[in-house]
Amino acid sequence: QDSPLKAVQMLWVNLIMDTFASLALATEPPTEALLLRKPYGRDKPLISRTMLKNILGHAAYQLLVIFTLLFVGAWPRGAPGGPAGVPTG
Repeated sequence: QDSPLKAVQMLWVNLIMDTFASLALATEPPTEALLLRKPYGRDKPLISRTMLKNILGHAAYQLLVIFTLLFVGAWPRGAPGGPAGVPTG
């Protein structure tokens, strides 16, 4: 049984993925207030209420856009595959 990725390829994938993560963490300089704040407790949630609202709001927006493009996006331009009864062309 042969692996789909060789060892060197897996090392390259790991290097690329780790590079993007480290760049994301390193782009924002630490402020003095951030360095002086107390650590969060063990029982605190990992995702705050504001973060959850932002994640769900963005997911809803993406679903709205993708479904609009999927179901409505073809027929206004006269492309084939529009709803029945709508003239194309």
